[in-house]
Amino acid sequence: MSSPAKKRKLNNSSKTAAAQPKGLEYFFSKQRQVETSVSAPAETQVSGDGSSKLSDEELARRLQAEYDLEASNGPAEDGGTEKTERDKEVSGITEQYEQNTEALTSSPKKDVSNLAGVSNGAPEQPGKTLTLQSTGTAEDAVTSSIPLDESPLVFDPSQYVTQLRQHWAADGGNASYGLLTRCFVLVSATTSRIKIVDTLVNCLRVLIEGDPSSLLPAVWLATNSISPSYISLELGLGGSAISKALRNVCGLDNRSLKAIYDKYGDAGDVAFEAKKKQSFTLRKPKPLTIKGVYQSLVKIATSQGQGSNEAKQRIVDRLLQDARGGEESRFIVRTLCQHLRIGAVKTTMLIALSRAFLLSRPLEADFALKSVPDLSTLKKEELAEVWGKAEEIVKACFARRPNYNDLIPVLLEIGVTEELLVRCGLTLHIPLRPMLGSITRDLSEMLTKLQGRDFACEFKYDGQRAQVHCDEKGKVSIFSRHLELMTDKYPDLVELVPKIRGEGVGSFIMEGEVVAVDRATGELKNFQALTNRARKDVEIGSITVDVCLFSFDLMYLNGQPLLDRPFRERRELLRSLFTEVPHHFTWVKSLDATSGDSEAVLDFFKSATESKCEGIMVKIMDNLTDVPYIDSASEQPQGLEASEKLSTPKSKSKSKQKAKNAAAADGEEGKPKSRRKPLLATYEPDKRLDSWLKVKKDYNSSFDTLDLIPVAGWHGQGRKAKWWSPMLLAVRNEETGMFEAVCKCMSGFTDAFYKANKLFYDNGDESGEPKNVRFQKPSFIEYSGPSPDVWFEPQEVWEMAFADITLSPTYTAAIGLVSDERGLSLRFPRFLKKREDKGIEEASTNEFLAGLWRKQEAKAVSERDTKAAGEEEEDEV
Repeated sequence: MSSPAKKRKLNNSSKTAAAQPKGLEYFFSKQRQVETSVSAPAETQVSGDGSSKLSDEELARRLQAEYDLEASNGPAEDGGTEKTERDKEVSGITEQYEQNTEALTSSPKKDVSNLAGVSNGAPEQPGKTLTLQSTGTAEDAVTSSIPLDESPLVFDPSQYVTQLRQHWAADGGNASYGLLTRCFVLVSATTSRIKIVDTLVNCLRVLIEGDPSSLLPAVWLATNSISPSYISLELGLGGSAISKALRNVCGLDNRSLKAIYDKYGDAGDVAFEAKKKQSFTLRKPKPLTIKGVYQSLVKIATSQGQGSNEAKQRIVDRLLQDARGGEESRFIVRTLCQHLRIGAVKTTMLIALSRAFLLSRPLEADFALKSVPDLSTLKKEELAEVWGKAEEIVKACFARRPNYNDLIPVLLEIGVTEELLVRCGLTLHIPLRPMLGSITRDLSEMLTKLQGRDFACEFKYDGQRAQVHCDEKGKVSIFSRHLELMTDKYPDLVELVPKIRGEGVGSFIMEGEVVAVDRATGELKNFQALTNRARKDVEIGSITVDVCLFSFDLMYLNGQPLLDRPFRERRELLRSLFTEVPHHFTWVKSLDATSGDSEAVLDFFKSATESKCEGIMVKIMDNLTDVPYIDSASEQPQGLEASEKLSTPKSKSKSKQKAKNAAAADGEEGKPKSRRKPLLATYEPDKRLDSWLKVKKDYNSSFDTLDLIPVAGWHGQGRKAKWWSPMLLAVRNEETGMFEAVCKCMSGFTDAFYKANKLFYDNGDESGEPKNVRFQKPSFIEYSGPSPDVWFEPQEVWEMAFADITLSPTYTAAIGLVSDERGLSLRFPRFLKKREDKGIEEASTNEFLAGLWRKQEAKAVSERDTKAAGEEEEDEV
């Protein structure tokens, strides 16, 4: 602890320093003593008393003009000594300024290797030049004029690649971040999925042909991530780091920055406005490159230990300082906040990649491309078939190995070919995306769908889905359904693996449900008990919540993928080659049945619910391609067709009419069009198919649930005035990444929930520190009703019940899927529970909501027809 004398000394020295601020005027003070070769008006001279009538900007301009004139004239014959002295002074001023702004211009010394194998941005330019740069208006003029939103069959990258390479050459030859920003601006300006895909395709094609090495980091940046889910690499930046960077770089104080935020609400928009207020800087920014931005993010994510916060702050400051213009600043900040929201979700990006590699290739590659003139002559349906084949290959590869670091290098080498499925196939310790089951309304609907098939009913346990990988050396990896690595969470399961491996089992990938159990009795516990278990660095001796792994599938065995094998064969291998350990490892409880065993299935379902299970899963056992499948569309009565015509988008109606005309031309006009299709029993990663059906205890003919995202709230009335009530909820649009508002809810909440919810979504009225809220509408939420009092930061999923679904002029959910003018809303929504096992990327989609509405309408029409038939019979009697 400092002594009083030392404290006084420190206080005095700080006061002395405070009394003599060293601003730009101090750095330019020696300039008054030097004879300048640039004549200046008398009113702009520095007065003898040391005070200056010039602003900092005017002083800087004056010095720059003198420096430039000297550089152009060269050394004078009779004034060499004077010029040399002036050079020293200018150099000293520049060095002093840069030292004074070290936090803005220095980079962290620690070299962090690039995750994707890309190099850093352009090298530093030699020498130091004092430059006035208008950062508020500076834009990448070369890329801003490229029409990336044209149709890919019209856009020709070769027209721009040569110019772009020359433009990039000055900064090391790497593609500029301005190109990606141009793409983001165009994508953000439209809600058309076709336009979004086209813009991404064209941007990717420019990179493929112009700078293939920047393609991988560009894809990571466009998908708002820097690594796959199973590699934990988080930026770990708080809002304070970005706010501090904006204050440092743009010269704003706290009050000015808060005023901008209160007006716009979005961090990216705040950066856009703040950058405009930054008029000049004495250091010329080094243009950002795609590689450089990505590498900076990786450095932020991997900075650890003492001094890491300062290192992260310097990187953030540098990114914002080097951003050219408001748009680059906007998207840099949105990237840092992890809220890019441009609609480039996983599916959209995979579609764009597949199309881009059908039309473009790197210079050194020789794989075949599709002819643009030939594609231009195809009909819409034929073109969709060409695109669709390539999309299925790329999606299948990513589902088996969900890592752009593995996918894109192979695409650059061989393009979209069947070989891609081999090169990017199933691999140990890299999780595949799990197969999902479709929801059925009740057991009778399930039995109707699966007529003529053998199927297995399995308990649907209330636990955590787990994917267990084990190689021949015994290394074990465990992944969640979100593909997150959770090996450290379950060391007891890792220790269990050698005990369950049967004779002859080398490597395997197994899937099952981890459930909390009573070790002594084997009694199942609910999911809430499992959440009480620690998530990281769990020691076996400290485990208080015991678990059991209930295995239900085997996808890989001894180096061979089993995805194409039928479920009956996969299950037989699982049960014959692995050893059961009671209350530690076993198989899911199951019942083999057919549609004729309705009583046995009903008893099994009741047994599942009584055992604290969520319900049952029903899985097709064999590949019976000759047995047709009746999907939900075929169950719709003919009476619904008239109402569907009123609520179906025009484009879909036209395509239906074309299909009818084609059928008539083939002489099939009188035959009803079959909607039956075969169902396969194979394992289909990342697909939700009717070969797996989910029947929960909460699902029945009159009771459906949706998993919705809370996005906003209003101040309550009366007793609820201090809480949020009602709250606005939304479904997600899987194609655009937008959240579409579907209803308000104020039913089903307890007082305890209201209190906890107000603390979680805190607007700062009482605490003074807002948390998880926004005060302006986010650009990624679609809602046109009365403005709420506060917008929530989307991060939770709530399970909601409701009476029925209605068409709505206010809510935008599923607009265009059931009506061109109106969206869908819920009548009498009621909160059931938080879905802690789900992230917002697994919330219900607008497509699922539209499907429920169609089923509801089909049921209503069927009931009307039945009632009408009954009335006719009574009249006859």
